[in-house]
Amino acid sequence: MDWLTEPFQYEFILRALLAGSLAAIACSLIGTWVVIRGMSFMGDALAHGVLPGIAVAFIIGIDIAIGAFVSAIVMVIGINLVNRASKLSTDTGIGLLFVGMLALGVVIISRTRSFSGDLTSFLFGSVLGVRDPDIWLQAVAAVFTLVAVVAFHRLFMALSFNPEKAATLGMRPRLAHFAMLTLIAVAIVASFRTVGTLLVFGLLIAPPATAALLVRRVPAMMATACFIGVSSIFIGLIITYHFDTAAGATMAGTAVGIFFIVLAVRELALRIGRRTQLQHA
Repeated sequence: MDWLTEPFQYEFILRALLAGSLAAIACSLIGTWVVIRGMSFMGDALAHGVLPGIAVAFIIGIDIAIGAFVSAIVMVIGINLVNRASKLSTDTGIGLLFVGMLALGVVIISRTRSFSGDLTSFLFGSVLGVRDPDIWLQAVAAVFTLVAVVAFHRLFMALSFNPEKAATLGMRPRLAHFAMLTLIAVAIVASFRTVGTLLVFGLLIAPPATAALLVRRVPAMMATACFIGVSSIFIGLIITYHFDTAAGATMAGTAVGIFFIVLAVRELALRIGRRTQLQHA
């Protein structure tokens, strides 16, 4: 079992495990609602739409997390404005802001040729090089997300399963929707240093989607998603250590891989169950 424990003899890998686990927890908590509400495209758009904020923050010399958060909030507000001011579908507003923000980020980067290495870490993460401030940021984001999903649980439930009734009861579904988008932005911004803006979507969607295959109740889905997310980080770091792969991509890929393994096992079990029932019929 040395191959299992050997990587965690090193402090930088233990720090990566802590940072990655916090990112997985924050993403899994709000990602559960993303999966339930079918908002995967929104999550993907926000994950990519923070790029111009990161680029501008880097250029002017402020914390890139601030730039990423501002960029994400601009996207959230922009999507809501497009939906209110036009009769276009929500996906249309998301698509427009997604492409617009991503294009703006690429334009800004193309005019600044001095940080290609840093750009790589922005896009794909640098979990093996996380610092104490990064871990503290992720810890705060994870606690904040946990408190928020507990506080807004009833409101999010109504918004997800019966928004018309929620509006009738005066539960302000628009406010709940904005709060949900803000929490998605918080999780993405806090996690992009770990797995990067291009791969954080894997932690946001894959663990909750896997949990949805196994359990039905929302609290159970969240708990299961957090366990799967943290397990993905643990397994991903072991693979990275022994096979010298990119850590962020390996962790995100592991989360997606677990989904397909669970899906295949579940489908096989269902088929065996049906065949057994037919034999006894």
